[in-house]
Amino acid sequence: MSLGPIKSISRSQLVTDGDGVQINRVFGHGTTTETDPFLLLDHLINDDPLKPMNGFPWHPHRGIETITYNIQGGIQHEDSLGNKGVLRDGDVQWMTAGSGIIHQEMPYHGSGPLFHGFQLWANLPAEKKMMDPRYQDIPSGEIPEVIDDDGTKVKIITGTFRGKTGPVTGIVTDPKYIDITVPPHREKTLKINLDHHSFAYLFEGSGLFYGASSPIPAPTEYVTAKGVTEVVSANPVENRNLIIFDRGDEIKLKSGPEGMRFLLISGRPLKEPVAWHGPIVMNSRDELITAFQEYENGTFLKNHIQ
Repeated sequence: MSLGPIKSISRSQLVTDGDGVQINRVFGHGTTTETDPFLLLDHLINDDPLKPMNGFPWHPHRGIETITYNIQGGIQHEDSLGNKGVLRDGDVQWMTAGSGIIHQEMPYHGSGPLFHGFQLWANLPAEKKMMDPRYQDIPSGEIPEVIDDDGTKVKIITGTFRGKTGPVTGIVTDPKYIDITVPPHREKTLKINLDHHSFAYLFEGSGLFYGASSPIPAPTEYVTAKGVTEVVSANPVENRNLIIFDRGDEIKLKSGPEGMRFLLISGRPLKEPVAWHGPIVMNSRDELITAFQEYENGTFLKNHIQ
């Protein structure tokens, strides 16, 4: 067993996108080397009942997959091929844009003004860039949950955890996407894939992540569950922080006094060139130019969703 060292810890940045939507951008629109095959992670929160969140009007995608995970609230989606629906509390939509789709994602007012959720972009390999678009819409009731004896809860969107497998299947990069809630003052060791790029995003509470041979040493004194004071090489991590792990097959953490909740995501890196502009991601600049020309001249859509 090898503990995955911590490559970096960073805080999400507030940006504006779509129709004036304020977003906590965890990563995206920069280098993709450390998170490959993932390109972008957005954390969306609206906790003001007097100020409903705006949405994301009609826009194209090609060459990627977009993964929407609703914690609270509703999103009404619609696309140029006639698909439409509503994502509610706990639902997931894994949309493979492939050769091209035009869609919009707007707040569903029937769920009220409050909203909390995530959107993750996963790259497609060159050989799959022009595959037929498809959806995997997963209602919350179909997402398996594992509850440990210490009260830790793990929701499994894709991948396998403790013998249970998430409902999203057939994804090229073999990703794991799990939502983990750890009660206060609990120590946990979690398995990750040695050959994948892995990261965690903490969105509730705080805790310590053991650094192994981390380049960010931070010896920290804390009291164990048995009341023994120890000094460990660990990195304190606060709410809305991203932790990127180096190569290893497990991570170790200790939750803070209020507990912690985080996404743990990993995937097989593609190691391919990335040509990216806005919502379209290809492998070369020429492919990117072609995609936008097709969008302008009305030949962007290639296939119908099955």
